[in-house]
Amino acid sequence: MAAKPSIPKGTRDFSPVEMSKRNYIFDTIREAFHLFGFQQIETPAMENLSTLMGKYGEEGDKLLFKIQNSGDYFKELTDEELLSRNATKLASKFCEKGLRYDLTVPFARYVVMHREELVFPFKRYQIQPVWRADRPQKGRYREFYQCDADIIGNNSLINEVELVQLIDHVFGKLNIRVAIKLNNRKVLAGIADVIGEPDKIIDITVAIDKIDKIGLDGVIAELKSKDISDESIEKLLPILKAQGNNEEKMQILAETLKGNAIGEKGVEELQFILNALKSVSLNSALDIDLTLARGLNYYTGAILEVKALDVVIGSITGGGRYDNLTGVFGMDGVSGVGISFGADRIYDVMNQLDLYPKESIHTTKVMFVNFGEKEALHSLQIIGDLRKAGISSELFPSSDKMKKQMSYANSHSIPFVAIIGEQEMIDNTIALKNMITGEQKTVTAEELKEILA
Repeated sequence: MAAKPSIPKGTRDFSPVEMSKRNYIFDTIREAFHLFGFQQIETPAMENLSTLMGKYGEEGDKLLFKIQNSGDYFKELTDEELLSRNATKLASKFCEKGLRYDLTVPFARYVVMHREELVFPFKRYQIQPVWRADRPQKGRYREFYQCDADIIGNNSLINEVELVQLIDHVFGKLNIRVAIKLNNRKVLAGIADVIGEPDKIIDITVAIDKIDKIGLDGVIAELKSKDISDESIEKLLPILKAQGNNEEKMQILAETLKGNAIGEKGVEELQFILNALKSVSLNSALDIDLTLARGLNYYTGAILEVKALDVVIGSITGGGRYDNLTGVFGMDGVSGVGISFGADRIYDVMNQLDLYPKESIHTTKVMFVNFGEKEALHSLQIIGDLRKAGISSELFPSSDKMKKQMSYANSHSIPFVAIIGEQEMIDNTIALKNMITGEQKTVTAEELKEILA
């Protein structure tokens, strides 16, 4: 007996009902992107490793799925290299491509390659899958979709304000209660400076970015493992433990970073965003979160994450300002800011809270019973007219027993069944059965169209 097939851990199959739900999320996000003036692009699933490596930090590089070269990829390797069993070194020899880790770095590559065609500021969105060689767990997958919106070629903080409004709009439409967490990498750089560890900014941000997963004690242990002194950690703790409303947290930052140029700049940027958003009506909570770090190295200004309030799950949206991401591809001085909706986590949240409207589950509106060739051909004419009117309709393909055909309609949640037998053909009528109420009545083709419209 053949072994039962399986799929890789961290990946999923989706049924028709599940795809209806996912498409409801994608369509909601896509409509919001269009509403806010973003234009769609797509990039390949795989990129050259030279494009991807070094853009996500050491930890990010480890999570890249590398693609083995085709052909005799051992040809250029020495016996000594093969026997060394150095996986990283060997992979660099016979892997030249990798699956994209996110959509932002490929977007930066796209901007540089197509710079002559673009008009700045360029507002783009992408809805595509990405891959990470991470350990699968609840809410964390190896293959998942990101829905990105970026504004590149403009450094105005109005862009950050617009993105917060976009986030608020999307989750309002999806009926998910969220808190939008906001911080600034300049603030974090200033903090690293004032605690006496300016060269450890990456180690500090990578560590505190894990605070929700490993707790404060875990963060302290990781900071110590990176040779950050007890004295510096002691200075950092009041920031990590800061409580209160946004105004109180901003006051703590202002006092802590007074006299530190980069830190003060970060505080100023945060204050602008907060003040600007006071003039618009947000449905979502907006919280300054001094522990928010976002581990990716390319962020340089405002950073944000979104947490669902009614479900225990990781960040469901994140993003921030990156001032020179295109510089690594030879195009300096292009500032950008972007966000990414985690569609798979949003899907999990909506499933747990059962937030899908009934009309989001797309199904056939009416199924015609098949009694034989003559009746089937007659039904197809009516089905053609219904489809022209935008009414989803189908004919059961074979003249099986009525019980089997009705069971098919039930299993696919089809709300109406149309029955056209010999007498209905003579009378030019249709027996229409409501599968929810059980009611059955005789109608004309025009009446059927009105009922189903």
